[in-house]
Amino acid sequence: MAVSKRLIAKSQELADGGKGVRFFALDDQGIESPAFVIRHRGEVHGFINRCAHVQVELDWQEGHFFDDDQQYLICATHGALYQPDSGVCIAGPCKNGKLEKLAITEDGGSVFVFE
Repeated sequence: MAVSKRLIAKSQELADGGKGVRFFALDDQGIESPAFVIRHRGEVHGFINRCAHVQVELDWQEGHFFDDDQQYLICATHGALYQPDSGVCIAGPCKNGKLEKLAITEDGGSVFVFE
């Protein structure tokens, strides 16, 4: 299976700790699923938009994935906190669970997902 990259956002759309960009991507089962990309400490990271505790989307308002301190990703439903770089749950009902990470790259002012 050939791997290709698909444009999902322009780099300037992603402020560090700011609003994320939503899109659709294939999950690890090959099912098209809601996904998102954020910027944390200068790097872009993308995940399937599905809490590790219960199969719900994380954002409380479209694109709002960070907690108030802009340090962690937060599930709006149950308050689970995730590391923005790895997707590992550090607090809440899914502790030690993990978001499904996507292969993301940033090149030439654009952000891409590998499919």
